[in-house]
Amino acid sequence: MNKIWKIFEYGYLIIAVVFIVETILNWNVDRQRAYILLLFSVVAIFMYFFKKRFRSRIEKRNKK
Repeated sequence: MNKIWKIFEYGYLIIAVVFIVETILNWNVDRQRAYILLLFSVVAIFMYFFKKRFRSRIEKRNKK
């Protein structure tokens, strides 16, 4: 089960990278869309760190 959680964690990073690339590509074309994509990438990065911390807490609790 922990391997699945790790895959989901890195999935958030992959999604963030895709959103950052899309932000760069859309910056001069549609600025409002670029800001939304940038916001989504920040949320995805936040979710990565949140899920990583949450998983480590559960692993520590299960070791006791």
